Amino acid sequence: MSDTVLLVMDVQSMIVAPAPSEMLEAVARAIAGARAAEVPVVYVRVALRPGRAGVSPRNKRLTRLHAVLTEGAPGLEFHPAIAPEPDDIVLTKHRVSAFAGSGLDALLRSLGTTHLVLTGVSTSTVVLMTAMTAADLDFDITVLSDGCFDSRPRVHDMLMSDIFPAMATVATADEWLTGLASR
Repeated sequence: MSDTVLLVMDVQSMIVAPAPSEMLEAVARAIAGARAAEVPVVYVRVALRPGRAGVSPRNKRLTRLHAVLTEGAPGLEFHPAIAPEPDDIVLTKHRVSAFAGSGLDALLRSLGTTHLVLTGVSTSTVVLMTAMTAADLDFDITVLSDGCFDSRPRVHDMLMSDIFPAMATVATADEWLTGLASR
């Protein structure tokens, strides 16, 4: 049982390709620190069903990305610098939020989790949608500002300064790790 879980979302090779190495390094530090503190690391990957099953033509984003995000497409493997280890939990989602169709909520409840620490690509999709769902489900949330990336830096900055603070603690990976070590 753990009250805290580190969520590592959509860190698949094709998706993190535009992210700077500093983001990957921050996520790697968070993962190493979580493992050392025996905080579960849960990876959530995106993989859509073949044949557009489950993706409505009304969903503009997923319709546009379906071909590159379909299960088995090249580049959907985890980035090797931050890939899961055998004791980590890996879930597959079929939508944007890490909660959508992945079984994440049931897993977190079974672990006794009350606090989620979020990392991932991209800030304006998976991180935002997951944070909003987690807040609605009454989880405490920390968003690692340097452990997230968005191809639109102004959007990333606005989310970190204006949107996430209303529902979460925003911290760097090192700030979170310092707090983790002192508990």
